[in-house]
Amino acid sequence: MKALLLAAGLGTRLRPLTETVPKCLVPIRGRPLLDYWLDHLFGQGIADEVRINTHHLADRVIDHVTQSRWRERIELVHEDTLLGTGGTVLASREWLGKAPFLVIHADNLTDADLGELVAAHNSADTDILMTLLAFRTDRPKDCGILELDRRSRVIGFHEKVSNPPGNLANGAVYVFAPEVLDHLAALGRPVIDLSTEVIPALVPRIQAKVHKGFFRDIGSPEAMAEAEAQFPERP
Repeated sequence: MKALLLAAGLGTRLRPLTETVPKCLVPIRGRPLLDYWLDHLFGQGIADEVRINTHHLADRVIDHVTQSRWRERIELVHEDTLLGTGGTVLASREWLGKAPFLVIHADNLTDADLGELVAAHNSADTDILMTLLAFRTDRPKDCGILELDRRSRVIGFHEKVSNPPGNLANGAVYVFAPEVLDHLAALGRPVIDLSTEVIPALVPRIQAKVHKGFFRDIGSPEAMAEAEAQFPERP
């Protein structure tokens, strides 16, 4: 399986730290977020190859990856102009090929077993185009909130609304069927957002895998402090 790590964000809510440190390299317990994901993907045998997009402070990301023990299995692609989360996926269409693939926002942190997420997608009904990781959030207004049916299919999606109907949030860790690439291409433009344009259009052909362990969007100094205090140590 191939995995696309979205790592080009500006990290505006984490300034001034992200004026000198790319968001994907923000440290939690002394380790950059990107390293947690690479160890998840390669260490757990989930991915064979990983592609990482760069934009803000790209040289810092390149230098870091060059020193990674996984460097031979990582490809870096630079975006002079940000393409949006969906646009980055579409730009990687040829590289992703014809098999299911992972797309992950690299500014999140979790102890989820990605193998379980992939297994859930592989055993899903044939009409399922996406399996996403879901978690319970204490900040539902800041997240995309999901409504599920009894089969864990997404029947409602509410992206950062003022009165969210619950606290089950989209974790922005996805397994996509390759058919999603056709949907992206049909939009006819290079800049696309997954949360506002793609996910709502694919409901109800999306299923959720609810993670009951640790999950945090490292998007603010408060979230960083919480992750430092709460992220479980691995044996």
